Amino acid sequence: MPYAVDLFCGAGGCSEGLIQAGFHILFSSDISDMVEVTYCHRHEQLGLIQGKNTWFERADIRDLTGADIHKHISNLEIFKNSVLPDIDLLIGGPSCQGFSRAGRRDKSDPRNMLFGEYVRVVNEIKPKYIVLENVEGFNDMQFIGYKGITGIEYPDGSVTPHILRNELNEIGYNTLEPKVLNAADYGVPQRRNRVIFIGYRKDMIAPKYPKPTVKPENYLTLIDAIGDLITDPKLRKKKNPCLTPYQIESKKGRTPDINGNVIPSPKLTLNTELSSISDIVKERFSLFKQGETGTSLKKRVMEKGINLSKKPALVNLCCENFNLSSDEVITLFKKAKATKEQVEVLLTKKNIRQRFNENQASATVVTIADDYISPWESRTFSVREMARCQSFDDSFEFLGKRTTGGLKRRVGVPQFTQVGNAVPPLLAKAIAQEIIK
Repeated sequence: MPYAVDLFCGAGGCSEGLIQAGFHILFSSDISDMVEVTYCHRHEQLGLIQGKNTWFERADIRDLTGADIHKHISNLEIFKNSVLPDIDLLIGGPSCQGFSRAGRRDKSDPRNMLFGEYVRVVNEIKPKYIVLENVEGFNDMQFIGYKGITGIEYPDGSVTPHILRNELNEIGYNTLEPKVLNAADYGVPQRRNRVIFIGYRKDMIAPKYPKPTVKPENYLTLIDAIGDLITDPKLRKKKNPCLTPYQIESKKGRTPDINGNVIPSPKLTLNTELSSISDIVKERFSLFKQGETGTSLKKRVMEKGINLSKKPALVNLCCENFNLSSDEVITLFKKAKATKEQVEVLLTKKNIRQRFNENQASATVVTIADDYISPWESRTFSVREMARCQSFDDSFEFLGKRTTGGLKRRVGVPQFTQVGNAVPPLLAKAIAQEIIK
């Protein structure tokens, strides 16, 4: 059996894919205590027991050494009186916020340096193969005054892939050209691009990137993935009269336990709690058409007008702000006479909000689900719906706080963040299968 180490493991999306491909996770690590609860609970479900046949270490990678990893693996009960095996694969996705193109990029963000710690650990445990996953912004992040673990000082402006490949070459690893993979190409109902780096020890055979298994015209859609989770029974029966193959697979389970048996979903679907929203927010959500963003909705309201006659909470909000009667507010918006400021009262200044399209794969699942609207109902998504879009089994239970807000979002890893940060298991599986080959 091939053995793997999973660093920056998060809730365990990558580990799920590795196990589905046939790997045994001997060691895993993450810095978050909230992640630890979810990860260890899942592994207990799968028969991966702490100290017996696996070890999870909650640690900052800057404090984690190859000697630590070897010690924990050698102390596992399954290796008593036996030779410590080679690590076949080390996989990990260093924290990516500093690399992300989605917000302000900060070259001084200390999280940007974690890939260097990843290289250090590779050098200390010498696995046969290595995989590093990150956001697309990882490809063009530049550094000033970067000094590698080998002592090489890189010219200012050096980009991450050049540094990473050169550092790995110096410690005895060849690398494939970094490649952007779209999770939707591998059976995940989500358009999610990630940069994948694959390296291999110079005494090993070069692997390949996985070939897509799904053509764009056949991408799984939201209705394929989560139509059975519509809360309105009549609407659910209309939109999703029978379970799709993907829904059946999610319920049946893809990840085997240590004995080769998959864990089916419980009768009561897990992590389906929905956020409470006010009547104003619910009515605001109802104004969006499928596939429409906040920006395009505002443009439609300004240019074509909108009928608010059946939106009493929004009408009252506008009455209070504009000092107008209900009839005057309804006429104002119906005839497309509202000013930009008035439209922003109706819809807020937020433009990032979007209603998903049932006939498309999900957009990239992120850590904050407040801005995604269900195609069918005037609400945001549940943790389970987001997990389905990531290709997690329904038996995978996310633990800890469901969500958090304000400054706590910077340090906390509640359930929505655990889902959004994860590598889609089916994408990880496709990569891991190539390593096994």
